[in-house]
Amino acid sequence: QVNLAESGGGLVQAGGSLTLSCTGSGRSYATAWFRQAPGKEREFVAGFSRTGYYTYYSDSVKGRFTISTNNGKATVTLQMNNLETADTAVYYCAAGARVIQSALRRPDAYDNWGQGTQVTVSS
Repeated sequence: QVNLAESGGGLVQAGGSLTLSCTGSGRSYATAWFRQAPGKEREFVAGFSRTGYYTYYSDSVKGRFTISTNNGKATVTLQMNNLETADTAVYYCAAGARVIQSALRRPDAYDNWGQGTQVTVSS
């Protein structure tokens, strides 16, 4: 088990940038960012495989968001650029020790979740 904590959410205008941080994951954990907008299902945004060798992005954020870590996933950062109003959601960090690559985009594959941080993009 790991204890995850997100930070860095806030209000930004469309076209702006925000950086989210997730602390508390572990080197051997697949670690990912998900988001959930009101009335919608939780969706995958970006993630690292358990080894950390592979990164994955949803089509909706590819080219705008970058996931990174510099300390074995103890801190995982999501740099979000060129934000759109459709990016408005609560963003969650998730980690799992047994997530296989084919399941990395599925929220039910993860058993550790942070409390979430609100990101609001205004037009």
